[in-house]
Formats: sequence, C-alpha cells, structure tokens
Amino acid sequence: MNRFACLCARPRSLWALISAGLGGLLASAAAHAGPAIEAAEKQPLNVHAIVMFLLFVAMTMVITYWASRRTKSAADFYTAGGGISGFQNGLAIAGDYMSAATLLGLTAMVYGQGLDGYIYMICFFVGWPVILFLMAERLRNLGRFTFADITSYRLEQSKVRTMAAIGSLTVVCFYLIAQMVGAGQLIKLLFGLDYNIAVVVVGALMIVYVTKGGMLATTWVQIIKACLLLAGGTLVMILAMSQFDFSYTTLIEKATGAHKNGWAIMNTGPLTKDPVNAISLGLGLMFGIAGLPHILMRFFTVTNAKEARKSVLYASGFIAYFFNVIFLMGMCAIVIVGQSPDFFEGGKVGGKLLGGGNMVAMHLSKAVGGNLLLGFLAAVAFATILAVVSGLALAGASAISHDLYARVIKQGKASEFDEMRVSRMATIALGVIAVVLGIAFEKQNVAFMVGLAFGIAASSNFPVLLLSMYWKGLTTRGALAGGYIGLISAVLLVVFSKAVWVTVLGYPTPLFGYEQPALFSMPVAFLVCFIVSKLDANSARSKAEIAAFDDQFVRAQTGYGAASASNH
Repeated sequence: MNRFACLCARPRSLWALISAGLGGLLASAAAHAGPAIEAAEKQPLNVHAIVMFLLFVAMTMVITYWASRRTKSAADFYTAGGGISGFQNGLAIAGDYMSAATLLGLTAMVYGQGLDGYIYMICFFVGWPVILFLMAERLRNLGRFTFADITSYRLEQSKVRTMAAIGSLTVVCFYLIAQMVGAGQLIKLLFGLDYNIAVVVVGALMIVYVTKGGMLATTWVQIIKACLLLAGGTLVMILAMSQFDFSYTTLIEKATGAHKNGWAIMNTGPLTKDPVNAISLGLGLMFGIAGLPHILMRFFTVTNAKEARKSVLYASGFIAYFFNVIFLMGMCAIVIVGQSPDFFEGGKVGGKLLGGGNMVAMHLSKAVGGNLLLGFLAAVAFATILAVVSGLALAGASAISHDLYARVIKQGKASEFDEMRVSRMATIALGVIAVVLGIAFEKQNVAFMVGLAFGIAASSNFPVLLLSMYWKGLTTRGALAGGYIGLISAVLLVVFSKAVWVTVLGYPTPLFGYEQPALFSMPVAFLVCFIVSKLDANSARSKAEIAAFDDQFVRAQTGYGAASASNH
C-alpha cells in the first residue's frame, strides 16, 4: 500500500493589532483571529513553556506517524477517509477557529475596552447559523475534497475550478503570512527564542504534519489542541473568578471601579461610532467564514450530512463557551492584572504592560497559577498556531493538486499517485514560502491581511458557492464574472483604505473612506453573478447548465451518489 501525503490549507486565525484608537479593519482582525503580536524585546527563557511545548510536539508526532499508516489514498489524505464523527469534527472545527490570537487578542480587547470585546466576539460567531442552516448538509452531499467540487458541479469545470483555486490560495496566503509573523512574535515574547528560529520551526512542523499525516493527523492535532485550549482557559477563568467569590456582580463592580473609564466599559465603544464600518465588519465576519476554504473542507471529513450538521452544532457550542471564558478572563484581568505593579514596565500601574498589550491573558495566568500555569498556556498558544498553519497548508495544497493539477491541467485524467505527489510538492513549497514571507514581514503590521482574507472569502467564494447551490439560473459566465469581480474589488478596496493606502504606503489620504470592504464588494459580486447569468441564459451551454440544476438539487437533498467513508 502506498502512503502519500499532500497539502491542503485551512485558513484559520490570525493576528490583528489591539489598540483602542484603531478602527474597522483592525477591529475585524481582532474579532476573527485576534491581534497581531506587537514587536517586543525577547523575554527570559521560559523553561516551563518550552518543556510543555516539546511534550505537545512529541505527542503530535506520534499521531502523525499513526495517521501516516492509515493514509493510503487521496480520500484519506484530503478528508481523513470521510470517517470523522460529528463530535470529533465539531471539536476540530472549534480548534481551527479558536486560535492563539483569539485567546490573547480578545482577552486584551476586553481588558482595554470592556463590552466592545464581547460585541466583536458576537460579530464573528453569528456566521455559524448560516453554515448550519444553509450550507453544512449540501456541502457534504455535493462535495468530495474541496468546495470547488460544488461550485463546478454543473458548471464548466476548468474555468470555475481555476477561479475557486485562485480565491482559495489568496485567502490561504494572507492567513499564512499573518500566522507566521504572529508565531515569531509570540515565541519571542513567551519563550525567549529568536524570531527567525520560531518561524522556521513552525514551517518545518507544518510540512511534517501535512505531508505525512494529511487530514487525519491535522484533525487530531486540532482536537487535542482544542481540548488543551478549552481546559487551560477554563482553569485560568475559574482560578480568577474564585477571587471574586464566583460572583459576576462582584466582578463587574470591581472591574468598573478599577478601569480608568469606569462604567463606560459596559457601554458600546468604537464599533458603533461608525455604523457603516460596523455593518461592513459584521457582514464580512458573518459571511466570510462561510467562504473560508479550510472551514468548508472540514465538512467533507464526516460520514454523512447528518454528521455535518452535528459538526456545526458542536463547534458552535465549544466556540460560544470559549468566548464567554475569554470575556470573564478579560474582566478579571482588569482587577487582577491592571492593579498589580508586577506586570507593568517599571512597576508603574497603568503604564505599558510587560511584553505588550497582548500579554494580558498570560499575565493573568501567572497571577492566578504561577509559572507552571503560565508555561502551560504559553505552550498551548504556540501549539494552536501549528494546528492552524497545518490546516491552511492542507487547504492550499488541495487547491493546487486537486483543483488545478488534477482537474484543470490533466482534465480529470491524473492518476492518484501523481495527484498525491503534486500535493506533497505543493505542501513543501507552501511551507518554504510561508517561512520566507514570515521573515520578510517581521516588522510589518499585517492586521489588514485578516480583513482582506475575510473580504475575499465573503466577496468571491461565498456568493458563487451559495448561488451554485441555491439558484438554478447561475451560469458559468455569471459565476466567473461575479467571483473575479468580488475578489478584485475586495482587494482594491482594502488597498485603497486607510489601513494600507495611508498606514502602509504612506499616502496622505485614503481613496476609500472605509476600512471594511464586505458591505460594498459582496453585493457587487452577487449583482454581477445575477446580471451576467441572466444575459447569458439563452446560450446553449447555459441552458444545459440550468437544466442540470434539478439533478444537483436531488443530490443535495438526498446525498444519493455522495462519497462514502473509507474502510480502514
């Protein structure tokens, strides 16, 4: 039996600067994946964190070896043979979504802004009902390895797959860059290691996980990481709440008394000051998640549509619980960390936090559990990056090997051996690119990349995917026009916004007055899909595509003909 490995990347979480003065784009970045880790001096070597991280790596290497012995086909590699249960997949999805930046960034946001941090959590949580009720069942029934299988189900394979692959790779690349930069900065802060060493370690481990174990190894790494993150966060929260006699009322009274803004932290803040940015942020986070390749790919790993729905239900529960834990941690930190001189530079309470504003959760863990708990949480934070980056790499490799190579270049005639070989090569290439870009972008503020990734997913992938499943009139030309225009407009709007045009490129005023593209680019994508499809409806090819919708609808509803789980 041949054992192969390839790469497919799950876009996952990323870092965005947490700063009260930054608006829209940074807010969206913090909302989905947390803040970009601030540049800071190396900290003393954290022995506890390094030992615990090495234990995690050793455990995941054992899992990878076990998974490699069970990965014998393309289905095993891309989707773990479709044999993951709904509960397992839900935990893996939650692990993919709950990044280290979520833990660090959102805790810091609650610490600094109070209720606004919780509002941001709600913004990117509300996308899960969209996936549960509109997409999960049809994704499992119509797809096989990637979401391009669905968008091209009745449309022209090569052109639509090429467009989907370009959108997927764009999202994956921006996520990878930000994750690698975040990894390097986080390790410099928590472990006392050099930035470049941290980036190389993450890239090397990512390549090993994906090329050797595929989706099965990645899934179990995510599951273990999710359990550790949930357990660590819960333990810190319980120990912190014990100092307030587990009374939420007492916590709020002391937090509002200790915070410089008083009771104002329990009111809405910067988010609602600009309603256009707020609405655009909400749209991007809500529908962007339904267009992220790594999230969509997870629904092909379960046995049937019922398990796909259960996956979303379980994932929603874990994520909602974790967000509430983060909120309580942030509020507790206002009192416990904010009033202790041990955690401020020069011992000046209210000054700059040691290690930067993103270290609130770490300082809280040390305050309530000492160096041992700090080391555990630091190791878990770094482990989350490994899992997220591995998912991203797997999604990217699948877009290259399955969509572009096997379906576009080889027109569906590629052997499984060749497809897996290309996957392995793509994984290694993506790993090298991620390391190089991570080192090159060390000094850059990559917060805008998060907004760009979500804007692309919501403006390019989501409209075409939704219309291909629900609208009979969608044609190949309509899908291509809408998908490409959505992608290009999202990119241009972010480039022309203040976050890039002024902050990065140095121009005095932005060409686009808002910092979130989804409110503008997503409707344009839907409108272009509709108009072009209507104009093209009378061509012979379009009539055949429209007529094929009925067969697709039956498959989507019944699952008849869908890929089944592999036997091991």
